[in-house]
Amino acid sequence: MNSLPKNIPDCVFFFLAKAHQKAHGLLKKKLVPYGLTNMQHLILEGLWYHEGATAAELGKLLILDKATLSGIIDRLDDAGWIKKRLDKNDKRVFRLYTSDKANEIEDELIGVRKKGNDLLLTDFSLEEKILFKRLLRSLFLED
Repeated sequence: MNSLPKNIPDCVFFFLAKAHQKAHGLLKKKLVPYGLTNMQHLILEGLWYHEGATAAELGKLLILDKATLSGIIDRLDDAGWIKKRLDKNDKRVFRLYTSDKANEIEDELIGVRKKGNDLLLTDFSLEEKILFKRLLRSLFLED
């Protein structure tokens, strides 16, 4: 591991920001061949596990606000990655489904994310990986 310059403060916010940049950049590179952003991939994966969710349900699941989610859903729909269908019982609500285009490479895209996770944590022992994920999860679940 690289050592930090002496003038870098021991600051959790700084370390989290840098870790986010590294993780985001790593996955971003892996998704370039598919023409997807990290957030688009996150939404696709959310829909693979919760097919037919509404935008509100998906936002709650992924902890994303409506404004952020709305534009990404529209871009995924325009690019043919997802389909919007009116809810059978409430015509004011759209349900979201992954398209054949997305479903054909579902396993491949989930594999890209998993390989990215493995690459990011390659220097961690199994115990460190488990603890790291538990600590990260606890940071956003405590609200």
